[in-house]
Amino acid sequence: MKQINGTPINIKTDILGRITLNGKNILNRKDAILVKKDATHVPWGYSALITNSNSVSERRPCVSNVKRLDEFNEGDVVLINEKGEIVFVYEIKSSHNAIFATGRCNHHCIMCPQPPVPTEKDKTAFNLKLISLIDKHTKEIGITGGEPTLLGDKLFELIRQIQKFQPKAGISLLTNGVKFADKSYALKLAQCGHHDLQIDVPIFSDIADEHNHIVGANTFYKTVQGLYNLALFHQRIGLRIVMHKLTYKRLPQLSDFIYHNFPFVSQVAFMQMETTGNANTNYEELWIDPHDYNDELKQAVLSLANRGICTQIYNAQLCVLPSEIRRFAICSISDWKDTYLPECEACKLREKCGGLFASNQEHHSIYINPQTEDITGSPCV
Repeated sequence: MKQINGTPINIKTDILGRITLNGKNILNRKDAILVKKDATHVPWGYSALITNSNSVSERRPCVSNVKRLDEFNEGDVVLINEKGEIVFVYEIKSSHNAIFATGRCNHHCIMCPQPPVPTEKDKTAFNLKLISLIDKHTKEIGITGGEPTLLGDKLFELIRQIQKFQPKAGISLLTNGVKFADKSYALKLAQCGHHDLQIDVPIFSDIADEHNHIVGANTFYKTVQGLYNLALFHQRIGLRIVMHKLTYKRLPQLSDFIYHNFPFVSQVAFMQMETTGNANTNYEELWIDPHDYNDELKQAVLSLANRGICTQIYNAQLCVLPSEIRRFAICSISDWKDTYLPECEACKLREKCGGLFASNQEHHSIYINPQTEDITGSPCV
């Protein structure tokens, strides 16, 4: 998440609030954080003040000496802590906002960019308040982790809270699907009755032992059963496949497996690996230049797409992909961790390309190069 630092004043505990820039709102100031260049003549009632002034005499909670006030937008939601760190937990201009349900997980994926924590304080109360502060016109919200289903029934509280405060928003629930092997739990999700919910489940091989090795748990068949239970209750399902040295060889066979066993899925996404967290720890075992699995990726993508399954490629650079499948690539990297290389500036595909993870600047394809013509075609929507 994006973070800006300043000097904390009178901050005794974490403060969660919605950013306001004009200082004119009269109602609900207790949930608002005022951003103001001039720290004089500040109305009372706001939960905190953020200012670039370095000379502040405030009795209320304040973060001073903040240099990048132009990073704040009316309606953003931030968390301020005692160190003066301002963490953006919702950005009104972003299309990649997500609720971080928990850091715990019942898998330990070999390439996980955010390894799980063994224990933590329950985040549900925080997340319920966060959802209440998010703009009601938000179009899409993710629920991620860790593994969100470890919340048990509290997961459904989050979904219903989104239904209440963002009634038009679609929800993408990222889960390993294991908990949905329990048919009664899958039914509870369906009974939430959300109008636009997609459950995105990773699957890494058509061979159980290979999938289990990658996720660090013997759960392949539970994930499969979870997918069938979700389909039984007419839930929309997406599948995600992270590509690396342990998965790329069987991408064509995995696509056949998906078509024959899960023809009900709404989407399949092939994802380039983010080289941080466990992926960085296991770099030698996992890394392969994305260019070197283009043949397998092309076979897999076209096999599914030609059979009528919506197929997408995430986190990939257009110049590295074969021209035949560039149209399947989408801009999927979250705004705050998306970047481009200097050589990308002269590329004709720059505006359509999703770039690369900031953490991948040292670990990226050697075939990234500026393109002189646009032959991307139309992406799947």
